[in-house]
Amino acid sequence: MDQPADSPKLFTLEEAERARSLIEPLLGEAIEQRRVALDFERRLGRLSQRIMLMGGLSLRREKALALRQGLEGATEKTQSAVQQIEATGCKVRDIDLGLIDFPGRLNGEDVFWCWRLGETRIRFWHRPGEGFAGRKPISPGDPGATPPVQ
Repeated sequence: MDQPADSPKLFTLEEAERARSLIEPLLGEAIEQRRVALDFERRLGRLSQRIMLMGGLSLRREKALALRQGLEGATEKTQSAVQQIEATGCKVRDIDLGLIDFPGRLNGEDVFWCWRLGETRIRFWHRPGEGFAGRKPISPGDPGATPPVQ
């Protein structure tokens, strides 16, 4: 039976693993562009402080405009990468951590296959509402599936 159009895609573990390998470069791009955007935000903040301290008399409009355009460009690229990732049906939970959830089913129960950038494959799952701290190893004997550090 087909899934209703408005329900989330459910991934088998194998499908989630295939999707993971496809979205990993996009996640790397989102993380990098977010870092760039945060750098532009810091630089704009420092410029704003200088302007306030000097009464706005020595504003270099070109510099402020370039910083704002850089911030907007990096933000748009971040959002685009996240949208492309989520278009696959998975959920970006935390860009800074590189944390992605893939909706799925395990033993008849709705779960999320949980993957974090840097992990070589999907090794964990958790129930909705449990989040990263509730991750459980898919294969309890998997030596690479250690509990998350809290």
